[in-house]
Amino acid sequence: MYVRIDSHVHILPPEFIKNIDKNMERDEHFKLLHSSPKAKFATAEDVLEEMKKAGIDKAVVFGFSCLDMGLAREFNDYVIEVVKRYPDRFIGFAVVPLNHKDTEKEIIRCVEKGLKGVGEIIPEAVRVDISKQDEIGKFASICRELNLPILMHVNELVGHYYPGKGKMGPEQAYSFALNNPDNVIIYAHWGGGLLFYELMPEVKETLKNVYYDTAASPYLYIPQIYRAVKIIGIEDKILFGSDFPLLSPLRYYKEWEKVDLEEQLKIKIEGENAYRIFFKT
Repeated sequence: MYVRIDSHVHILPPEFIKNIDKNMERDEHFKLLHSSPKAKFATAEDVLEEMKKAGIDKAVVFGFSCLDMGLAREFNDYVIEVVKRYPDRFIGFAVVPLNHKDTEKEIIRCVEKGLKGVGEIIPEAVRVDISKQDEIGKFASICRELNLPILMHVNELVGHYYPGKGKMGPEQAYSFALNNPDNVIIYAHWGGGLLFYELMPEVKETLKNVYYDTAASPYLYIPQIYRAVKIIGIEDKILFGSDFPLLSPLRYYKEWEKVDLEEQLKIKIEGENAYRIFFKT
């Protein structure tokens, strides 16, 4: 079955957006990401409208990584609500601060309410070094026991600066995968370039349960990165993620046209790979 899945979409409750100036002050990292007057916010209905325009069948939706558990619960409650309201359109993920005393409790609550994964976790937002197992091992263990994929933000550590560009890059992401080989991990933003290291046989073996999404790709790489996927031999590990509302899925379609993306690879990226993770694991 050919299903188009957008694996990286941020949503916020309408009331939260309505009071965005006040809510911006509730989390330091959220404010850093959204302090620009050009910042965009989306409700579930905004996402559905964009999905219709772009021909997307399902979207993985979540709030924003934050340090405050109360704020995380607020985001998660909204995701739980919209997944219940639109079960055929949305796959919900939970956001949690990783070392809060109620982290495990909140993850279990979200799973019992129908959410299917955890993320997008931004290490800087929750003040965790993902290469240090003593800081993140317990969280990884919970996700492994509950069979939850982890969507983790990773940055490329070279190139231009932008708000939110952190210091958790390919080396730290590799360590996290090495320390937690049985977890299904989705590294956002092409894993900060970690995918290129899969040309090394021992790295490829270590990253056997690691996937990469394309979120923000037009801001980071030239379209030829999609050709590199085939050369590296990771066609089955790439998930389309728009990072909406930052970017529309339509922007990515234009990128694919520029490199004349072959149909079979397009099918895998658009949804086949994601479907295997979210519906067959």
